[in-house]
Amino acid sequence: MFFANDSREQLRRRYYQSWQRRLQSLPLEPLDAAIADVIELHPEYQGLFADEAALHQPYTVEQGAINPFLHMGLHLGLREQLATRRPAGIEAVYARLSRQLGDAHTAEHRMIDVLAETLWDAQRAGRAPDEQAYLERLRKL
Repeated sequence: MFFANDSREQLRRRYYQSWQRRLQSLPLEPLDAAIADVIELHPEYQGLFADEAALHQPYTVEQGAINPFLHMGLHLGLREQLATRRPAGIEAVYARLSRQLGDAHTAEHRMIDVLAETLWDAQRAGRAPDEQAYLERLRKL
């Protein structure tokens, strides 16, 4: 993945800088444009980028808070899967769900729930995610 070697702070700073550049109508690299697009879809998170304080928040499960960076990162991960058509067949699931739900963003939310579950299962088992099992879960949506 494109963030594999970034620290949590570097990753979060990239989100912050991408959003600031979007707000200032400055040119964006493709990855930064993708980040800003996802932030734009989430007005509930945009206030986090008013200053750099959000870059240092822990957003732990124990706090009962959803980690906005994880949520947006799952969107980016799904979009990468769609762009690379991996696993094969994912774009058909996305197209069907988008039509069925009448909204691409809602379709993404359903799909990232499955992505998060698949990643969680793989992490707990200490193995790579099973692409075919993931695709089958998606097809059941």
